[in-house]
Amino acid sequence: MPLQVAPGVEIPDSELSITFVRSSGPGGQNVNKLATAAQLRFDLEGSPSLSHAVKMRMRPLSGRRLTDEGALLIIARNHRSQEGNRREALERLADIIRRALVPPKPRKPTKPTRASRERRLDGKARRQRTKHNRSGSWEG
Repeated sequence: MPLQVAPGVEIPDSELSITFVRSSGPGGQNVNKLATAAQLRFDLEGSPSLSHAVKMRMRPLSGRRLTDEGALLIIARNHRSQEGNRREALERLADIIRRALVPPKPRKPTKPTRASRERRLDGKARRQRTKHNRSGSWEG
């Protein structure tokens, strides 16, 4: 079943690779015997499901989870069961993609207001007077 990220955006199962490894954390003796931690691998560079712009925005959002090969590696080990960790890993991937889908708001260049220019110049004049008053021929 494909991962629904947002309306009109879904990642097919063929692009996701989930493996289970032994985990630390909650589970008692379970963690010594069963592989419950989920490792989700998503090939970011080779994914045809996402546009180039979304991929570029995902790179900084991924942080250290991005491998040298351009794959996104998410490890979930908070739950005691494979199913819980699998759901958490998929939800974390969907969250990163959702945040990358929102394009940044373009900056509109603005001019400083007249009052802010005057405040800046007043501050400069005040500092200039202070420094001028400090320099003087005083007997020490």
